[in-house]
Amino acid sequence: MTQNNAAASAPVQETYKKRGQGKEIWRRFRRSKSAMLGLFILLTLIFMAVFAGVLTPYDPTEPDVPIRLMKPFVDSAHILGTDELGRDIFTRLCFGARISLAVGLIAVSISLIGGITLGSLAGYYGGTLDNVIMRFIDILMAIPSILLNISIVAAMGQGLQNVMIAIGISSMPGYCRIMRASILSLKDQEFIEASRAAGASDFHIIVHHIIPNCLAPLIVQATLRVGGSILACASLSFIGVGIVPPTPEWGAMLSTGRDFLRDAPHLTTIPGITIMLAVLCMNFIGDGLRDALDPKLKN
Repeated sequence: MTQNNAAASAPVQETYKKRGQGKEIWRRFRRSKSAMLGLFILLTLIFMAVFAGVLTPYDPTEPDVPIRLMKPFVDSAHILGTDELGRDIFTRLCFGARISLAVGLIAVSISLIGGITLGSLAGYYGGTLDNVIMRFIDILMAIPSILLNISIVAAMGQGLQNVMIAIGISSMPGYCRIMRASILSLKDQEFIEASRAAGASDFHIIVHHIIPNCLAPLIVQATLRVGGSILACASLSFIGVGIVPPTPEWGAMLSTGRDFLRDAPHLTTIPGITIMLAVLCMNFIGDGLRDALDPKLKN
């Protein structure tokens, strides 16, 4: 009886081993309906950004005053209406998706690289270097992120590149603390000691042994921060220190539309809903990745 059970379980174990780790993560990820909904919304936004020039024939910055403030769903040529200068809102949403998604991805990349570097140095070497780095991180965390973003943009000047840098710096502390905490729990493990005894350099140990074991929480944090970066960019543009008009950007569209809130509420509601969907989809994806990357989940 025992032999039959062992023989029956052998194919199951072999099938599980053959299944790649990526396929297993994807299998757990797609079990979450909210995560799949978030992925669908994200792919839709990416499609709008990539094919903006194909989806609409209009110029996002060229005014057409005679048709200004056209309401949505009145004219099939301007399905979402026009703004205060007669520019097609759907066109500006599509081209604005390029900026918002680029800011989200690049700002997160800046903060991720900086946070991993500082967190690795602080956690691995400790001592005075750890104190200096973590006090710097504490200072960044003590300043409200919106004020820090405004200060950096004001010092460096307005523009897409400076907005990315500002948001990346303000988002760095979270990654740094996650990386430092992970290294403190790993650096005294047996496999690290064995690698060090074999003559591996500190750089090799950090890159090849420590960082791969810390990727799961960093990936989840990065996914969630993409939505936060999009929201931060929209906030800066809304108060007039972000993307310079007439560049189409969702926060700038909100800012200009608030003057016409009573007569043309669609100027604010449409970009506002788009920002909400972008942030919501990244939160859904982050939650799905958190569950998919959790090693405790076996089903």
